[in-house]
Amino acid sequence: MYEYEFQQARSAELLRQAEHERLVREAVRARRAARREARAEDESHTPLVRRLRSRAA
Repeated sequence: MYEYEFQQARSAELLRQAEHERLVREAVRARRAARREARAEDESHTPLVRRLRSRAA
């Protein structure tokens, strides 16, 4: 009976860990998307000369 209880506890822990890792990946994706969106907005308002200089550097 001890082994069964140990396996149940281990299974529950693995499920919690997998859920946490999914949440972390989702948060990372959301942050990247927000940065990408903010960068796109900044680029759209950047004068052409400034953009050309930054690419040349």
